Amino acid sequence: MATIAPVSNAVSVRPGLLEGLRRSLAIATKRNRRFWFSLSLLTLLIAFSLFGPYVFDKTDPKRLIGGLYDSPSAEAWLGTDNFGRDVFTQLMFGTRTSLTIGVIAGLIAILIGVVIGTTAGYHGGRIEESLMAFTNIVITIPSIVILILLSIALTTRSVVTMGLIIGVTSWPWTARAVRAQTSSLRTREHVDIARISGAGAASLILREILPYMLSYIVMAFVLQLSSGILQEAALAMLGLGPSNAISLGIMLHWALLWESVRTGAWWAFIPPTVLLTLIAFSLLLLQSSADEIFNPRLRRK
Repeated sequence: MATIAPVSNAVSVRPGLLEGLRRSLAIATKRNRRFWFSLSLLTLLIAFSLFGPYVFDKTDPKRLIGGLYDSPSAEAWLGTDNFGRDVFTQLMFGTRTSLTIGVIAGLIAILIGVVIGTTAGYHGGRIEESLMAFTNIVITIPSIVILILLSIALTTRSVVTMGLIIGVTSWPWTARAVRAQTSSLRTREHVDIARISGAGAASLILREILPYMLSYIVMAFVLQLSSGILQEAALAMLGLGPSNAISLGIMLHWALLWESVRTGAWWAFIPPTVLLTLIAFSLLLLQSSADEIFNPRLRRK
């Protein structure tokens, strides 16, 4: 798990020290080539999904342009799928759908995890025991089982619905980590002074605790985003992906169902697999390099 960069108590930190900390982070970010490489790769993938259809003038992913698994040609750069649709066009729209589901799932998981984790860590006692007991129960249930059951129970599965389903099953580990960080931060001197000044629990959490965990929350979101994309791909390959939408997982589902591997139609399954790999790789590398930036102990000399 990622750790929070050690920061001294807010009350005793001088303005000059804060400025020095910002300058140190800026220098660390500038020198971290892995961070810029992963960020550039992720930006290219996002731009490909958002602007690709307009740049390449391929705005209809369901348009039939050929037959079953036509080879790559000038008309279809990566050939056609089992329905005769352009694979290259589907890649752009599929990447957009997968990223959208991942973002929704990541935001939901982070929101639930942070609320439960900070509430449990700040209040302690029976509130902490109850919330952590509920979290532990959710952790013991395999998330893939919950995802399959929820997906089967729904007659139609929109992109937003898929994101919500994945998000509400992915928050427990975030809640546990945030609870541990909050338990440590609530004993800091600046929190005690704010409490003596009359600040309420909500104000203390929002103003005195969460800002110190912001770097960790951002990195946790990146991991949740990657996990959400891969979970959607796993569900889609089982035939439980979003209805009336194209995602990278759905492309793999149809490729396997129509035996593209056996027939040698590599363009139907290799491109979506490569894009899923690149997305997951860029996000994990981004999280790892960001951890080095925020945690001085991990920075390379």
